[in-house]
Amino acid sequence: MVKKIAIIIGVLVAGILLYAANRPDTFRIERSTSIKSSPEKIFPHINGFHQWEAWSPWEKIDPAIKRSYSGADSGRGAVYAWEGSKDIGKGRMEIVESTPSSHVVIKIDFIQPFEAHNTIEFTLERQGDATKVTQAMYGPSPFISKLMGLFCSMDKMVGQKFEEGQASLKAIAEK
Repeated sequence: MVKKIAIIIGVLVAGILLYAANRPDTFRIERSTSIKSSPEKIFPHINGFHQWEAWSPWEKIDPAIKRSYSGADSGRGAVYAWEGSKDIGKGRMEIVESTPSSHVVIKIDFIQPFEAHNTIEFTLERQGDATKVTQAMYGPSPFISKLMGLFCSMDKMVGQKFEEGQASLKAIAEK
């Protein structure tokens, strides 16, 4: 009886591992919002890391976060590094592409609590008297991420933070 239970458990674990291994090798999380403001007014809040403290939901998680800035003040070459509690860990972001009032691409490197290297992209698109702001994060999905994704939705967790940040950005830009 114990042997049968062990075999069943082994088959279930193997099935879960096999299923995880066959999930997509990349991921993409994306959220959009409409802000009644011009792209020119919104863009500086995204293109300069010094502005992120006012709207980024991650900034509010750890009041004792240690921040450092280097490179350009804004735009291509601007660098932001952080180190904080276990809830936000340690990492670094660098703006690698910046097209005024329309597009920002950021290389983000998570160092702790896990290592990951992804891309964040903001697109601003004028729509009449408003601007559609789209925020996306994408990158490789290693096996451990695929396995964790079976038990918790990264799209839901990160997507919710994107929505919170976009709501804060909207409140600032529509003043």
